[in-house]
Amino acid sequence: MRTFAYCRVSTTEQTTQNQIIAIRQKGYDVSDSRVVSETVSGSVEAMKREQFKMLINHQMETGDMLVVLKLDRLGRDNIDVQNTINLLTQKGVKVVCLDLPVADLSSAEGKLMLQMFAAFAEFERNRIRERTKEGIERAKVQGKKLGRPEARNTTVSVQAKKVEGLSQSKTAEALGLGIATVKRHWNKV
Repeated sequence: MRTFAYCRVSTTEQTTQNQIIAIRQKGYDVSDSRVVSETVSGSVEAMKREQFKMLINHQMETGDMLVVLKLDRLGRDNIDVQNTINLLTQKGVKVVCLDLPVADLSSAEGKLMLQMFAAFAEFERNRIRERTKEGIERAKVQGKKLGRPEARNTTVSVQAKKVEGLSQSKTAEALGLGIATVKRHWNKV
């Protein structure tokens, strides 16, 4: 039986290294070539994630095992997580989730546990969404301006620096803009 590990983080500021270490500390000997890591939101359906899809469709075979540190690494949507587990089970892949009391999600107890924990994860995501919406409404009532700040007139600023004789790179530096932005506005009138 080959063992694969799937590790996911939501932002580029995070790393999957701790997940890999924890999986190995639990006794799963996963070679580096069988560790799949990616940076993508848990709200993205599992089979729409590039690395996960590649793992399922092109690397894993009947008799293999997929280990995840936490259920929410597979996803945060109850239906998607269940569909993913069912897809893997039908393919003959054993799914192990280390943060559940019953790690083997292909067993009857594991399936029950999966449904309960996936429902809680989805509930929490919905509560976060509700609290965010409430916070936005509260800010609106308090008269706070929401959204992206108004864009300054970039063309005028870039043209002014051009008239001063600055190069494109010096203009970008002086205005705190990217060079591509400066180039886009350099010859506009």
